[in-house]
Amino acid sequence: MTTLLALAEHIEQSRIGVAIAESRFAFAVIEGIHLIGLSLSVGLIFLTDLRLMNVLFRQIPVNDVLAHLRPYALAGFALVFLSGGLLFWAEAVTLLESPAFPLKMLFMALAGINALYFELRLARHPAVSESHGPLPRRVIYAGAASLTLWTLVVICGRLIPYLPRWT
Repeated sequence: MTTLLALAEHIEQSRIGVAIAESRFAFAVIEGIHLIGLSLSVGLIFLTDLRLMNVLFRQIPVNDVLAHLRPYALAGFALVFLSGGLLFWAEAVTLLESPAFPLKMLFMALAGINALYFELRLARHPAVSESHGPLPRRVIYAGAASLTLWTLVVICGRLIPYLPRWT
């Protein structure tokens, strides 16, 4: 952990890290962009998940929902990852010291694995790609897992300032 903290200190003390952290507006603007990207991407994922769970848009085929929402969700993710990287650059040590941050990263990784499983396995099945009605149970579970994991990502992200240290 000492080596990881040393690396985090090095990142934080870089020119860009210091510039973001010491700027009057940069951190706040970047955090605002992060939240806008998060609301765009996670909000659209929630709509998709609710379709997969047969709660919303039952009359619309899953492929149509995905085709219409995916580009905007991906644009939101681009904003989230770029701004999240800059935020990490400015406060790497603080983030590594918070127990909420590794949990956020874990839940994000699990959500990514779930999304890959859905895209590479479940979405290709005719019962999903051509469906206008209820979906197979595996798809419903994937949607529920996604909804749960992304909710946990957001909760852990908000907990970072309130759980600043492991001890």
